[in-house]
Amino acid sequence: MKIVATLLSGLLLALSASANEPAAAAKPDLAKGGTIASNVCAACHTADGSRGSPANPILQGQHADYLVKQLTEFKSGKRKNAVMSGMAAPLSEEDIRNVAAFYASKTAKPGFAKNKDTVQLGEKIYRGGIADRAIPACAACHGPTGAGIPSQYARIGGQHGDYIEAQMLAFRAGGRTNSAQMTGVAAKMNDKEIKAVSDYVAGLR
Repeated sequence: MKIVATLLSGLLLALSASANEPAAAAKPDLAKGGTIASNVCAACHTADGSRGSPANPILQGQHADYLVKQLTEFKSGKRKNAVMSGMAAPLSEEDIRNVAAFYASKTAKPGFAKNKDTVQLGEKIYRGGIADRAIPACAACHGPTGAGIPSQYARIGGQHGDYIEAQMLAFRAGGRTNSAQMTGVAAKMNDKEIKAVSDYVAGLR
C-alpha cells in the first residue's frame, strides 16, 4: 500500500506541474495566413509578398519572428505608419503568427542593384562599415548575403532599394524609432552613403 500511495503521490505532483505549465503556442496555420495575406495585405504587398511596388517591402522569405515583431509594433503604435497600424489593428496574435509564417514559407526572387556608379561604395559600407565615424558593417548583423538573423535582424538581401533607403532616412530623421541600433547607424550616414548601400543591398543574394 505504501508503494501505491507513493506512486499516486508522484502522479498527482506530475499532473499538477503539467497543469501549471503554460500551453505551447499552436503551430502557425499557413492556410489561414494565406487567406489573411490575400484579403488584407495583397493590395500593397501582393498576395504572396513578392516584388510589388518599390515603396513597399518584399515580404517573401522574411523571417517569421521579425514579421511578428513588426506587425505587433504597428498594432501597438511603437512603429508608426498610419496604413500599417490600421491593417494590423484587427489582427489577433494568432493571425499575426499565421500570416508571418505564410510569408516566411515563400522564397523571394533575386533583385538587382540599379546604379553601377555606386556599387563599390555600397559594398564598402556593407562589408566594412565606415571606420572613421564608427559605423559598423551592415554584414555584421544582416550577414554577408543579407539573410539576417531570425527574430533580431531583417533579411534585406534582394529587398527593394527604394524601400531600404526610405527606412534608413526614416531612422535618421526620427520617423521610425523601433530600433535604437538602426537609428544610431543612420544618424551618422549622409544621403549618398544611404542611397549607395540601399542600392547595393537590392542585388545581394
